[in-house]
Amino acid sequence: MPYPEQSPVPAAVHYPVPLHHPAASAPLATIPPAGLPAVQSVQLPDGRIITGYALTPTTPAPAPTARPVPSWAKTTALLTPTVGGGAAAAGIGLSYAAPGLIAISHALWSAAALIVAAVIAVPVLFHAARRATGSGSGSTTHITQNITATGLFGRANGSINHH
Repeated sequence: MPYPEQSPVPAAVHYPVPLHHPAASAPLATIPPAGLPAVQSVQLPDGRIITGYALTPTTPAPAPTARPVPSWAKTTALLTPTVGGGAAAAGIGLSYAAPGLIAISHALWSAAALIVAAVIAVPVLFHAARRATGSGSGSTTHITQNITATGLFGRANGSINHH
């Protein structure tokens, strides 16, 4: 079996064909080969025919297309210095306001302590005042309740005793 580079027809001997034109004015003639796409025969100006592999131009890699920058990236890029500057300004402001903030926190703790003291002291004072006026010196009434029920959905019975 013949190789793909060889023609299945037996090779014939080709002799150079003389040209009738001067060598300088004769253009190169390309003769397309029969059956093999990568092989070309070229007749030189001196009449010789040369057969060889044709150089196929390689297509260059496509250049990467420039994609537009997404809008979220633009927004983030524009907001980043603003947020950083705001954080820096807040830090500087807090450093200047620190003594006042400490004084405010002390005042808030004092107010909270005053409220707690008032919640505890007011009922104690009312109880002491009630005893002093004598309205609390009488007998107190005790009410007891006894309620019983039988079963899960049984009716409840009860009694109230005043002592």
